[in-house]
Amino acid sequence: MPSKPTALNLPPLTKTAEGAQRRVGVELEMNGLELGRLSALVAEHCGCTIEQTSRYERTLKGDPAGDWIVELDSALLKKMGRTERPEDPTSAELVSSAEDAIMWVAESLVPYELVSPPLPLDRLNIINELIALLRDAGAKGTADRLTNAFGMQFNPEVPATDARTLTAYLKAFLCLYDWINQRASINFARRVTTYVDPFPGAYVRKVTATDYWPDLPTLIDDYLLHNPTRNRALDMLPLFRHLDEDRVLAHTQDELIKPRPTFHYRLPDCLIDQPGWDLNPAWNDWLEVEKLANDHERLQGCCGAYQTYLGQGIGRLLDSWPEHLTRNWLPDVS
Repeated sequence: MPSKPTALNLPPLTKTAEGAQRRVGVELEMNGLELGRLSALVAEHCGCTIEQTSRYERTLKGDPAGDWIVELDSALLKKMGRTERPEDPTSAELVSSAEDAIMWVAESLVPYELVSPPLPLDRLNIINELIALLRDAGAKGTADRLTNAFGMQFNPEVPATDARTLTAYLKAFLCLYDWINQRASINFARRVTTYVDPFPGAYVRKVTATDYWPDLPTLIDDYLLHNPTRNRALDMLPLFRHLDEDRVLAHTQDELIKPRPTFHYRLPDCLIDQPGWDLNPAWNDWLEVEKLANDHERLQGCCGAYQTYLGQGIGRLLDSWPEHLTRNWLPDVS
């Protein structure tokens, strides 16, 4: 039996503005287990039944939080897997052979993805239980081979949707991004594939200015002007589409942007096969964003210091912002 995982810490705000417990969705990429085996293990642990959505997708039903999804992370194969093969034997064989050839290549490059429903904070530790269970069953992560550019994603529900709250979270994340990136020790495969692009410097300087507290339309417009893409470590497009769909769709028609009231936090590595690895380190780093966002005085001081650092120009080569953060603005972090 897997050892009992360490309990996850809680953010400073555990409830939404409406008084409901905040929820978090988690996505994990891995290989090493067949789709059927992976689905069966998760379904048994979560008390779910399995429905075959397609040849490469399974929906696990019965969890009060919603459906779990297990799928091959390939849009092409998922599309092919949802299509009935031709009735004519010759055509069916040709289609099947082509699909099998693509699958043969994909098996060494494309991960299976486990997508949780939005879990209440008091149930989030089930992800750590599943990580331990799947590791023992043979799941492999980013470090297993050079081609495994596998990641993890958190989708923490926002505590409120007003402009000041969302601006504070963006400011906190931008201030802490280099520190988080340094602590992640990003795997070689992820560095080579550049899993996300950094926020543009002009946008970072704009948002971290101590007097930047816009209304919601301006906050969204500024973000879209500089970031009309999902390819950011903290992707705000799903949230902004949830809040103002027309405004977002005027800038990008990307069908993969799903509206939802969450921060979409993309992490570089899923190290599920490494003994002892779980959500805790990355989750605790995210909690530093939450804590800074909800401490206005410290946030303003940190933003001011970051503006000074950014203004040094070439002098930044002789300074380390993550070290400065640790010494002055994250005193309780080891």
